[in-house]
Amino acid sequence: MNRRYFVGATAALAVCSRAMSSHQPSGLKMHQSFNEGWTFHKGTAKGAEAAGFDDSGWRTLDLPHDWAIEGPFDEKYNARSGGLPFHGTGWYRKTFDVPAEAAGKRVLITFDGAMYNAHVWVNGHFVGNRPYGYIEFQYDISKYLKFGAANVIAVRLQPEDLSTRWYPGAGIYRNVWLDYRNPIHVKQWGVTIETPEISDHIGKVAVRTELAGDTEDRTLSILHEVISPDGKTVAQLEVPGVSTGFQTMSVEKPKRWDLHSPNLYTLVTTVRKAGEEMDRVENRFGFRTLEFTKKEFRLNGRPVRIQGVCLHHDNGPLGAVVNRRADERKLQIMKKMGVNSIRTSHNPPSNEVLDLCDELGILVQDEAFDVWEIAKVPNGYNMFFAEWGERDLKDMVRRDRNHPSVFMWSIGNEILEQRDAKIGPEMAKKLNDWVKEVDTTRPTTCGFNWWPGPYETGMAAQIDIAGMNYKPLAYGAPVNEYLPDNPVVGSETSSCTSSRGVYHLPIEKYKTHESKQVSSYDIIGPPWAYPPDVEFHQLKLNPEVYGEYVWTGFDYLGEPTPYGGRDNSTNGYWNDDWPCRSSYFGAVDLCGFPKDRFYLYQSQWTREPMVHVLPHWNWEGSGHESIPVMAYTNCEEVELFVNGVSKGRKVKGKDLTRLPVKFNHYEKDYFDSPYRLSWEVPYEPGAIRVVGYIGGKAVAEKEIETAGAPAKIKLIPDRRKLMADGSDLSYVTVRIEDRKGRLCPLADNTVKFRVSGAGTIAAVGNGNAATTAPFQADHRDAFSGMCMLIVKAGKNNGKIRVKAESDGLQPDEVKLVLR
Repeated sequence: MNRRYFVGATAALAVCSRAMSSHQPSGLKMHQSFNEGWTFHKGTAKGAEAAGFDDSGWRTLDLPHDWAIEGPFDEKYNARSGGLPFHGTGWYRKTFDVPAEAAGKRVLITFDGAMYNAHVWVNGHFVGNRPYGYIEFQYDISKYLKFGAANVIAVRLQPEDLSTRWYPGAGIYRNVWLDYRNPIHVKQWGVTIETPEISDHIGKVAVRTELAGDTEDRTLSILHEVISPDGKTVAQLEVPGVSTGFQTMSVEKPKRWDLHSPNLYTLVTTVRKAGEEMDRVENRFGFRTLEFTKKEFRLNGRPVRIQGVCLHHDNGPLGAVVNRRADERKLQIMKKMGVNSIRTSHNPPSNEVLDLCDELGILVQDEAFDVWEIAKVPNGYNMFFAEWGERDLKDMVRRDRNHPSVFMWSIGNEILEQRDAKIGPEMAKKLNDWVKEVDTTRPTTCGFNWWPGPYETGMAAQIDIAGMNYKPLAYGAPVNEYLPDNPVVGSETSSCTSSRGVYHLPIEKYKTHESKQVSSYDIIGPPWAYPPDVEFHQLKLNPEVYGEYVWTGFDYLGEPTPYGGRDNSTNGYWNDDWPCRSSYFGAVDLCGFPKDRFYLYQSQWTREPMVHVLPHWNWEGSGHESIPVMAYTNCEEVELFVNGVSKGRKVKGKDLTRLPVKFNHYEKDYFDSPYRLSWEVPYEPGAIRVVGYIGGKAVAEKEIETAGAPAKIKLIPDRRKLMADGSDLSYVTVRIEDRKGRLCPLADNTVKFRVSGAGTIAAVGNGNAATTAPFQADHRDAFSGMCMLIVKAGKNNGKIRVKAESDGLQPDEVKLVLR
């Protein structure tokens, strides 16, 4: 089947539809956070759903909460899922007052996500069940409430062992909201925005509104107002009665949403009954055009190559809990690497991630599932897919269709149905059709890792864009034989692994290393994997491929490949190389510290002149007399100096670096990379310095010096001013330095932290994937000379004093301010 290529001439949609304000009885807030004041119990609790159950002995906490990240790590848990206790039963309860004046209102409870198999009771009445831990769900609990009195909500979660291939977290790990709405109100995700026509002069805004309640009332009207990025009303339309179709407005000289200018408009939708305001919601959206042809992807008429990364949902030492600042920092680091798109592997992301991508100008491939009906692990989502798959997929699209950052819908990743010639194509078409029933302004895709199965059977032709996982050698003629018209994207690429600051000599391809670390010379990976250079080269040879999504941008909890186990092996525990318990795949480690590979991608994806050099320069007593030195750069030439003496200037693209390479279906055992420059240098203590040249002029440089003995601690907070909101974070980099302030790259000193004043310790970490040290602690060992302290703001203005100490080292102290 040859499907036409998808052309999306519409741009649109935006942030989650949240009720922002409305006329309500005095003191009744329409939309409010429901995160504070819960009680929690890990384990079974007979009768805990009952309103009168005694939970006075339970722990009190605020949401979001991930019980598993608290640990402890234990070998009895599965390392493929982080070696943490994410499975079992957990109960959450909250007592809350409902004002008497709320009688007659619709009271709605919304969970942005609960991991997983949530069951909800209100005042002992069963309200509903939602199995998928990544999906937002809402209940109208009005009929179960006592107005003018105390009420009790209870939530039971039951994550199962072997239910996922990575760390999912556990608990109510995303935000919860309570809404008081009039009987006539906008439904959940009830505003759809499209921009069917866009030019420099006029932008058309098409809006469809779905209401709950008595929509036959002839006195109803809906007012739409478009607010520009600078806060001005630029269009409005009032519609008498209720229409199920689209209503159109025009905006003069619309400002485009783009990667470098992510302009966001706001649509304010007000529902009126006989002139009285019944409901009001706000949705952000953007004007932008998407075009997908066999040859290229165009954003606002401009060709864009996808420079993407796959990102799991966890926030490293914080676990799976949603935190806006944590996600913002993650995305900012990715943008610095040159990333312009993320793939939400392999599940719907949080509202916060999509809001941030809208604001930062990052395209999103929004992915629904890692599995359909055929299991990858015994207790996975496949158990629920037949009953819930359609609803979960459509709910994801309904929730996210108003985000301008979302430009592709992925219906799955490495789905095992791709091995069935009949079921695979049928299922792919079914899911594709489900998406198109909700949204036709964006294409569908799916990540295929089996070659050429889904292409031969026609499964890949059932979707708009074929996602190719780890098949760079099939780009061009091989895949075009099956898909002459459909576009292709590298939906998962490279899978190179490394440990920050670790270098193994000689440079050679190996499966695992006795240190349980992986060399940062950026050549090591599992059998399907290859160095980033191979992907760069194949994309250059095949410019019609849209680009790539690297596996992965950040390290993540679980899947400690190349250690511990084999992917997709049901009943498989990955504990053979304990304590390896988290990913080595990231270009950035679990704490957000860039690895060398970060700079390799930066050298290909950014234009501001840069040069990076590796390895460190502390090799005394190592037994290695000669050290391979590599430079990553976007400059034309690089010159290496050792203790001020030039070791020669080399030209990028001309002077090749031979890398040992071996992966599936690759016939050679090496790759001559034009993307790295290298020298073999006799070791002598001192300094190595690289200088990058463009047009013969020095434009960038970097130097690494031999460090002396560890002498002091250096604290470097990423932010010194925080919001006093109870959730804002400062990530404090902790460096072990010698007396001259040089990083000690081999240091592993234990650092003790003291945080006082208006904040607390949220977590600690060091990026080491092979340690069982807890994340929630007041101390941490350095790894490759560094570790991380994450400080959480309190809810009152004031100062936070952060002090770090270690035996034999000069301490350091910083102060943070809350406002």
